[in-house]
Amino acid sequence: MKGLLILIKNKKFNFNKNDIKSLIYLAPSLIVFILFMVIPLLYTVYLSFFKWNMVSPKKEFVGLENYISIFQNKDNYRIILNSLLYIILLTIFCCVIPYILSFVLEQIITKFKNIYKSLIFIPSVISLVVASILFTWILNPVSGPLSIILGKIGLSIPFWSKMEGWVIVVISLITSWKVFGYNFIVLYASIAGISRELIEAAKLDNLSNTKIFLKIILPMSSATGVYIFIITIVQGVQYVFTPIKVITQGGPDNASSNLIYSSYQQAFEMYNTGSSSALSVITMIIFAILLILEFKFVEKGVYYEN
Repeated sequence: MKGLLILIKNKKFNFNKNDIKSLIYLAPSLIVFILFMVIPLLYTVYLSFFKWNMVSPKKEFVGLENYISIFQNKDNYRIILNSLLYIILLTIFCCVIPYILSFVLEQIITKFKNIYKSLIFIPSVISLVVASILFTWILNPVSGPLSIILGKIGLSIPFWSKMEGWVIVVISLITSWKVFGYNFIVLYASIAGISRELIEAAKLDNLSNTKIFLKIILPMSSATGVYIFIITIVQGVQYVFTPIKVITQGGPDNASSNLIYSSYQQAFEMYNTGSSSALSVITMIIFAILLILEFKFVEKGVYYEN
């Protein structure tokens, strides 16, 4: 410690008073980040090379066996595909639709804007557990209110919780109901910040609303759009965990499971800590690849002045 202070005093690290102040101000955040992010991450990577049930005092080193077993299990390919499908659906429900709706509400609708904004945002403060139970009741194929209404005109709701494909769509809708309001408000604020004179000039040139959205709104709010896109990928798939746990528990036959829920099952239901850690590391790598691709191909055209 004394040697470090001498080096700092001799300015061999080129530290000045402002640098030291900055480090002091950043220290609490850095400590929390290291304790709750970096150390758990490194420990997860460490556990992925061991076979351990969280009870035994000894861990058995197995090298890459946990990773190999994951790729040898055909169910895991299905779970990875489910996770990618969740990302695609959540991108549509939580990025594309809020973008269009925020444009319509800001530029086209003129009355009751605050009421519409409040109604759209309210679901984002409701617990996902409550939302899962609510949607399960509404979409009950036998006694749900929607089923009763459709029954009067000769239609019926499929048993979606037991059907592949349908179950992912419904769970994505439940998650989107929670995420939609926040994304909408952020995008609405970004669009509202675009110069009205520019929009009015485009209208005087007889540009349609579609062209205004594609040529002006989308490019000038692209920085916020990229932020919403990243948040949807990272947080959306995490939020999916709750409706899966409450409604389907990964069924039928892993048709609704995803990487995060499967990792939870391996750790806390089957006590395969090594396999769970390896699956978590693979999930992190997949997310990292998606974010790298996003920064490489999407970030180039982002407009940051707005």
